[in-house]
Amino acid sequence: MSTYYQIFGGKVNAVSSDPANPVKGQVWFNTTSAAMKYQSVSASPAWASGGNLGTARYGAMAGTQTAGLLFAGNSATGELAVTEEYDGINWTSGGTMGTARRLLAGAGTQTSALGFGGYVPDLNVTEEYDGTSWTAGGNLATARRALGGCGTQTTAVAFGGNVTPNTLQNVTEEYDGTSWTSGGSLATARRNLASAGTQTAALGAGGGTPPAITATEEYNGTSWTSGGSLPTAIERSFATGTQTVALNFGSLSAGIITAATQTYDGTSWTATTSMGTARYGGPNGAGTQTAALCAGGATGGSFSTATEEFTGAGAPVTKTVTAS
Repeated sequence: MSTYYQIFGGKVNAVSSDPANPVKGQVWFNTTSAAMKYQSVSASPAWASGGNLGTARYGAMAGTQTAGLLFAGNSATGELAVTEEYDGINWTSGGTMGTARRLLAGAGTQTSALGFGGYVPDLNVTEEYDGTSWTAGGNLATARRALGGCGTQTTAVAFGGNVTPNTLQNVTEEYDGTSWTSGGSLATARRNLASAGTQTAALGAGGGTPPAITATEEYNGTSWTSGGSLPTAIERSFATGTQTVALNFGSLSAGIITAATQTYDGTSWTATTSMGTARYGGPNGAGTQTAALCAGGATGGSFSTATEEFTGAGAPVTKTVTAS
C-alpha cells in the first residue's frame, strides 16, 4: 500500500487553520481544533446546520457559503436595517443599511453587495455595500416590493414584484453600478419569485399571481423565455446558483411551509434532499448549487435564526478523522 508521503511527496502538515483549497485525499492536522482532517467528496446531497443568526428574521442574501451576507428583512419587531456576515462558522454584525425594509432583493458578494426595492412603503431605494458600510446607489424606476433580483453590484437585474395596493409587476430593470434601465418584461407578472443567475442569464421561478405558480422563466439580457416548470406551485422560496445550475429551497406551497429542495439543470427541476427546517423567505439564498447557504426565514408564527449549508453529491468536503 502506498503511503501518504509516497502519494503526495510530503509529510502531514500541522496547521492552525484548514487549507483554503485542499485537494482530494489531502491530510492535515489542525492544531487549533486538535483534529486530524482530510479532504473528501460528499457521497450524497445533504443539508447541515451552521451557526445561528444574531437576529431572527428573513431578509435578502448574497455571497457564498463561507462568505455570506444577510441584510434588512422582517422580524418580530418589524422592518430591519441590520446586516450580518457569515464566515462559514459564525455570523457577525456588519454595517447598517440606510433604509430599514423587508421584501427586498439582493445581489453580489459579501464585500460588494447590492440591496434594492422593498417595503414599507413600496421602495425604489438601492444601496451598495463594500464590506463595511452601505451607501446610496441609483433608484429603481419602479418602486416595488416582493421582487426578484440577482447578479453583481455593478451588473444586477431586478424583475417582477408588487406595487400597493396589489398590482403585480412584469417589469425588468438592469443596473450598471450607477443607474437602472429598462429590460425585457416577464411573460407572467408575479410577486415573491425565487431568483438566481446573472444580469444576462437570470432565472425566475415560482411566485404568486396569486395563487402560487410553477412557471420558470429565463432571461438572456434582452428577453424572457419559458424554462422547466417546478414540480409544485410555490412562492417565497430561496434560490441560488446560475441559470443552468441552480438550487431552490424552502417555500410556501398552498399555505404550507416546506423544506423542499430542487435542483435545476437548465431544462428541468429535480427534487433532492430537503432542509432540516421548513421555512420561507426569499428571493435569494447564497452560494452555488453544490455549496449553498440558507439563513433565517419565517416558520409560521415566528422567525428563525437557523442557518443550513447544502453540499451536493460529489462536492468537495472536509472531514475529521475519528476513532473507529
